[in-house]
Amino acid sequence: MTDPVLEIKGLDVDYGVGDEAVRAVRDVHLTLHRGEVLGLAGESGSGKSTLAYGLTRLLAPPGVIRGGEVIYHPADGEPYDVLRLTDRQLRDFRWAETSIVFQGAMNSLNPVHKVVTQLVDVIKAHEPGTSRPGRVARARDLLRLVGISADRLEACPHQLSGGMRQRVMIAMALALEPRIVIMDEPTTALDVVMQRQILGQLVELRERLGFSVLFITHDLSLLVEFSDRIAIMYGGRIVEQAPAADLYRDALHPYSHGLLNSFPALRGPRRELSGIPGSPPDTRGMPSGCAFHPRCPKAFEPCPDRVPLLGTPGDPAREVACWLHPVATS
Repeated sequence: MTDPVLEIKGLDVDYGVGDEAVRAVRDVHLTLHRGEVLGLAGESGSGKSTLAYGLTRLLAPPGVIRGGEVIYHPADGEPYDVLRLTDRQLRDFRWAETSIVFQGAMNSLNPVHKVVTQLVDVIKAHEPGTSRPGRVARARDLLRLVGISADRLEACPHQLSGGMRQRVMIAMALALEPRIVIMDEPTTALDVVMQRQILGQLVELRERLGFSVLFITHDLSLLVEFSDRIAIMYGGRIVEQAPAADLYRDALHPYSHGLLNSFPALRGPRRELSGIPGSPPDTRGMPSGCAFHPRCPKAFEPCPDRVPLLGTPGDPAREVACWLHPVATS
């Protein structure tokens, strides 16, 4: 997991233009390595989904990519910037090189078409030379891959449970064997048991097929269990990233620590849940200095005035943006 497959460099995303623009993603630097599951966590409104749609150029108006690069490293050939692709090149890149499992499968699947139609259409759009029987056979194999009986190909989305619909979305995302799968809160509407089943199956598929995963959620407990590395996002910025086990044992940023103390441990002695006081910042008027300082129990003199930069606090595997770790700033 040392070779990068996707590098996000200084990505800025706004909603609107001019003085009234809302800066939703601010100078994000993030690297996804080959074969890893990278978790991206943060409260609602922190910019997680905007980052995903920005790097794949799926932003709906008035979303605007204001700057930065998204460098993709193909299996063969030279790296290239996704933000510079033409519409034709972008069409070939999506689903074939990177795919997305959107939040809310019922809203992502077409309610009036059968599952087989939607799976076959994905294959046909990118591989028009394949035959209809061949595409149907592949769709049948994809359902089996995610643990669904092939006879459900003839079902419509409303005839499937929430967990089965989400599995269909995962099957669709894997239809062209992409090297990157982006999952945008795919288990939000599911019960805890189904969440574990789907994520466990995803990890198994990752190990079998070798793709990389960017897993976006507000539930840090899921990421600790299923991710290799975790990045924490707050106010449109990455404030900490580290191997999952290191972050769980010793979170450096007060926001990360607050997230970890917002859910109960499954084992060990009982402990009081502290949570995080206050509310996430309004992106239309971000606080000065560190965006977290109005809610931070450890804020001190430089926090309200200066923005800490993301850097390495001695351990090359970790990065943090906090004045409590001055070596991480410049």
